[in-house]
Order: sequence, then C-alpha cells, then structure tokens
Amino acid sequence: MSTPTEQLHPPVLEPGDYTRYKIILGTLGAVVPLLVAVLYYFPETFRIPGAQVKFLPALNAVLNSLTAVCLLAGYYFIRQKDVLKHRAMMGTAFALGALFLLSYVAYHSQVASTHFGGVGIIRGVYFFLLLTHISLAVVTVALVLFTLYFALTGQYTKHKSIARWTFPVWLYVSVTGVIVYFMISPYYI
Repeated sequence: MSTPTEQLHPPVLEPGDYTRYKIILGTLGAVVPLLVAVLYYFPETFRIPGAQVKFLPALNAVLNSLTAVCLLAGYYFIRQKDVLKHRAMMGTAFALGALFLLSYVAYHSQVASTHFGGVGIIRGVYFFLLLTHISLAVVTVALVLFTLYFALTGQYTKHKSIARWTFPVWLYVSVTGVIVYFMISPYYI
C-alpha cells in the first residue's frame, strides 16, 4: 500500500534491485574523503605548472553559501509539504556541493594548504571550527549520497530518517566552510 507522498511523487528510479547503486554510492562515500586526504598529506602531487587557481577559495565560499541557502529553502519547503520545490532545492544543493568538491580538489591539487596566522583565542576558535568542519565533511559525502539515493528510489521513510541527520550536518559543514574561508583568507599568498 503506498503513502500519499508516494502516490503524488513517485520515485525517480524505477523499482528494482538497487544493489549496484548502493555499491557505487558506498564507494564514492569512501573515495571522495580519501582523495581529499591524499591531497592534504601529499600537496602538489598533481600540480600542473601554470594552472591559475587563486580564485577558487572565494568561489568555494560562494558555492558553500549558496548550498546553505538551498538547504534552508529545501527544509522550509518540505515543512510546507511542497515536495516539488523541496526536490528542486535539494537537487540544486547537491549540484552546488558537487561543484564545490570539484573546485576544492582542483585547488588543493595545485596549492599546498594555507597555514592560519591568527593568535590567541581566535586561533582556538579557528581550529575548533576547522576540525569539526573537516570531521563532519568526511561523513557528509556518504550521508548526502544515501539521503539522495533513498529519495530517488522512493524509500521515503528511510529518506526522512537519514535526512534528519544529513540536513544539520550538511548545513553545519556548509556554513563553517564559509566561516573558515573568511578566517583564513587574509593568510592566502
């Protein structure tokens, strides 16, 4: 028996065996954070001489800001039971997040990490935000992918259950990414 949401908004993917998708999503959920870690621990390994990437941190902040706005709008729309607008906002947030990841990887493949130069209490605040941002960003990839998977496959009960965790974590990561950018931007070369 289908729920009213399932009747009005059928799954995007046809019913069937989604094992292949789960494997792909699980792999991406592990590989993306691993790739970011490789870039962090082996900076400039994939450096392309002459690549111009200095504008990417500012672009990343814009992408994170827009992602946060879309997440908040998507949350608002689902609270209003406007599923179509919710889907549009969350799809946009996903696309912006994907663009952010591509831009982030492109930048960090060309430039070593910038060191924070602040002192005193602001240094502690910065590192607290940075460490919580990084820790949660690692799990955000898998959370977002599986939240999207459950929505696309019409598993709305599971989608709602995981989205309760995904939304605040993803929003925190997006917002703290912008804050960290503004805190470290004076120290970019």
